[in-house]
Amino acid sequence: MRDTADDKGTKGKETRLFLFLVICLFPALAIAIVGGYGFFVWFLQMLVGPPGPPPS
Repeated sequence: MRDTADDKGTKGKETRLFLFLVICLFPALAIAIVGGYGFFVWFLQMLVGPPGPPPS
């Protein structure tokens, strides 16, 4: 197979996209998901109280 100028440009774009996904998008998405879940649990506990049996 021969590498043409278009293939090299495509390969460079794919490399930049991969680095963007791995360095920026996936960590930000993980932080957003965990933070969103934590906010949901915090808000739910504000409304219905903490889990467990009621205090006696």
